[in-house]
Amino acid sequence: MTEIRHDPVAPTRTQWLAAGGSIDAHRHDDHQIVYAGRGVLAVTTGEGSWVAPGTRAIWVPAGTVHAHRAYGELDLHLVGLPARENPLGLHAPTVLAVSPLLRELIVAYTRADSDDSPERARLRAVLLDQLRASPQQPLHLPAPTAPVLTALCDILRADPGDSRTLAELGREVGASDRTLSRRFRDDLGMTFPQWRTQLRLHHALVLLTERTPVTAVAHRCGWSSTSAFIDVFRRTFGHTPGSHPTG
Repeated sequence: MTEIRHDPVAPTRTQWLAAGGSIDAHRHDDHQIVYAGRGVLAVTTGEGSWVAPGTRAIWVPAGTVHAHRAYGELDLHLVGLPARENPLGLHAPTVLAVSPLLRELIVAYTRADSDDSPERARLRAVLLDQLRASPQQPLHLPAPTAPVLTALCDILRADPGDSRTLAELGREVGASDRTLSRRFRDDLGMTFPQWRTQLRLHHALVLLTERTPVTAVAHRCGWSSTSAFIDVFRRTFGHTPGSHPTG
C-alpha cells in the first residue's frame, strides 16, 4: 500500500497550478480552506469529490486525506487553521459560498507576509467572521462502495450525458431499479436523480472552464434542453453558465 504523504502543517499561501495539474493525496494535522480564484478546483477524498468554481471554497478538516485537481489554470489560495480552531464546526469536507468580500479577504490573507502583526490578526479575524456567515453548498459527489453502484457510476462518469433510466442501466450492471434506488439512498445518502445531477453539474463546470459553448455543455451533460440546464445551473451557483468565469 502506498504511504500517504503527511504534511503536519497546512500552509497558508498562494500557488499556481497548470490546467490538468494536481496535488497528490496527502493529509494535514490542521484544517484547511482551499479556494481557486481562477479555474475550477476539485478536491477528492475516499468519500467522494467536491468541486468549487471561483464563487466557492472548500473546507478540508484536519486529518482528511485529500488530493487536488485543476480544471483550467488555477490560482490556488490556501488558508491553514490549527485543529483546535474550527470556526465552522464542520468535520467533513464542505463547499462554502464565497461572497465578493470573503474572496478579497482570502486573496489578501494568502498573499500577505505571514507575521504576528496586529494588522494581519485583524484581517484573519474578519476572514473567520465571514467564513462563519458563509452558506454551505451541496456540491458533493459521493463515491460508492457497493460494487454494483461503482459499476453503474463508472458508466455515467465516462458519459455524463447518458440519459438511460435507472432500470435500463440496471440491466447493464445486473440489478433491478428498486435495488439500485435503495443502494443509492443507503450508500450515498441521495437518490439516483440527485447523484446524476451532481455529476452533470461537476462535468459542466469543467466544460465551461474549457470554454465549451453553453448549448454544447447542456447537450454533453444530458440536459433535455439548454434552458433546463441554465435553470439548474443558476439555482445551484447563483449565476448563469454564460456568465461563468472561464479558466
